[in-house]
Amino acid sequence: MPWGPFHEQQIYNRRQHIHAVYGGQQQGGICTPSKHAVIIVFTGSSGEQHGYADGWSSEGVFRYFGEGQVGDMVFERGNRAIRDYLVDGKDLLVFQTRGREGVRFIGRFECAGYSIEAAPDRTGNQRSAIVFELVPASSGEPAHDEEQPAEKADFDIGLVGLRARALEAAQATPQVVGTAARRSLYRRSAAVRRYVLARAGGICESCDEPAPFVTLQGEPYLEPHHTRRLSDGGPDDPRFVGAVCPSCHREIHHGRHGQAKNEALIGAIRQKEAPPGA
Repeated sequence: MPWGPFHEQQIYNRRQHIHAVYGGQQQGGICTPSKHAVIIVFTGSSGEQHGYADGWSSEGVFRYFGEGQVGDMVFERGNRAIRDYLVDGKDLLVFQTRGREGVRFIGRFECAGYSIEAAPDRTGNQRSAIVFELVPASSGEPAHDEEQPAEKADFDIGLVGLRARALEAAQATPQVVGTAARRSLYRRSAAVRRYVLARAGGICESCDEPAPFVTLQGEPYLEPHHTRRLSDGGPDDPRFVGAVCPSCHREIHHGRHGQAKNEALIGAIRQKEAPPGA
């Protein structure tokens, strides 16, 4: 799945194709461009000389060691950026360094959780290391044909309860690992999706027209759109996610006036989310 100019498994020049376009730190493993809603992570073999390395787990999770060469790793700079990427409304991209060849785009990921583990630092001393649990973005969002109709509990708690769940899902990354991290990511994505669809009530929040059809599960068909990010899917602050019809969704992403339409949607959501009397 492409992200902007980047296509999975393609090789790019880090300086020319990434930093010249997006800025950010040209050294180190975590790049945090200040003017773009993206965090760019680089993984390679540098950790192996210290006794640890990034890599895939048996649960299909990419375990990525945070930054910090000596002493305990802390949630500052790049580590904080990855943990709080949802709060900040950022996409998380992963590239693999290939030496002189360049960097290979692995894809967009969600940070499903993290752990604190003992690992050697650059001097060989044991320290506390932050290990992020990264999951391919497509793994954290159900396909349309896998979606379930609204649960009875959703009706019991009403829109206010659904909103509370969605806001909770958009907080900083939880300290969970492995299969539990994947389940947590799926639940958090579903909580945001259910709330924004319930908030829309079957009416596109962009064009104010009814959903174009009803799904096999009996639900009006609308698509969540993330207004702060280039890509859709996964958990996010529901105050920046709209429920839109497929036509509006495509126009926002690909239309000549897509940016203006996205700004109008942000305004419409802001009105809906405003406290009573505001």
